[in-house]
Amino acid sequence: MRLIVTSWNINSVRLRIDQVRRFVETVRPDVLCLQETKCPDDRFPLKDIRAMGLPHVAFSGQKGYHGVAIASRLPFSATDVMRFCGKDDARHIAVTLGAEAGAAAGITLHDFYVPAGGDIPDPELNEKFAHKLQFLDEMRAWGRDARPAHGPAILVGDLNVAPLETDVWSHKQLLDVVSHTPVETQALETLRQESGWIDAMRRLRPEPERIYTWWSYRSPDWAAADKGRRLDHVWVSRDLDPALRSVEVFKEARGWERPSDHAPVTAVLEL
Repeated sequence: MRLIVTSWNINSVRLRIDQVRRFVETVRPDVLCLQETKCPDDRFPLKDIRAMGLPHVAFSGQKGYHGVAIASRLPFSATDVMRFCGKDDARHIAVTLGAEAGAAAGITLHDFYVPAGGDIPDPELNEKFAHKLQFLDEMRAWGRDARPAHGPAILVGDLNVAPLETDVWSHKQLLDVVSHTPVETQALETLRQESGWIDAMRRLRPEPERIYTWWSYRSPDWAAADKGRRLDHVWVSRDLDPALRSVEVFKEARGWERPSDHAPVTAVLEL
C-alpha cells in the first residue's frame, strides 16, 4: 500500500483554508499534518477539512498562536498530546494509524511545532531562545526514555532548525542567526540520532543538494533570491526506511496568493 504524508506549517488554517483545499485536491495526501494553525479548538474548520476527503481529524489549538492538527483519509486511534517546558501551548499531537495504513502493527505519527526562538541567539538575553533550547532538550529526553522510533513511527513538523550546511542559503552568513546556530543544529541532530530517527529527506536526497522549505516574507522577491532554509522535516523509524520512496517540497504553494512562508513537505512510503 502507498502512504502519502504531508507536513505543512500553514500559518493560520482559517485564513488559508482555500490554500489547504487547493493543495489537497492537487497532491491528495492520505494524511495532512499542519502546524501553526493559530486556531482555538472551537473555531477549527472541521467541516471544511472533512469535506476535502479527510474525515478523521485530531487537533490541539489555542487562540492566535501555535496549534497542530492531523487530518487523515485513514482512520486512526490513540490520539495523544504532549506538553513541553511546563507550557500548554499546543505544539504536539500524535495519532496511531491502523492496519489500513499498510503496517500490521500500526504506525504512530507525531506532529511537532518547535518554538521559533526569537531573533537573538542567546538564552540569557532572549527567553524565547531559552525556551527553544529547553524544548529541544525535553524532546531529546522523550526520545531517550519513550523510545518512540523503536516501532513503526513517523515524526513530522516545523522543527524550526536547519541542521545541515546545505539546508540554508548561506551557512557562513547564518551561523549566528536563530535556526542555524551550532547549539541548535547540534541539539536537533543529537536528539534525532540518539532516538534512532532517520531524516527521510536527506536519506533520499543527500548533500550536496540544497533543500529549502521556508522563505521569509521579508524578501521582496523570494523566488528570485531563493534565500531559504529547511525548517520542516520528515523523520521515520528504521523499520520504515525500506518503505521510503520520495520526499518532496511543494514549492509552488509558496507562490500562491496570501501564502504561508512555509511550503508543504510530502513523503511517500510503499508499505
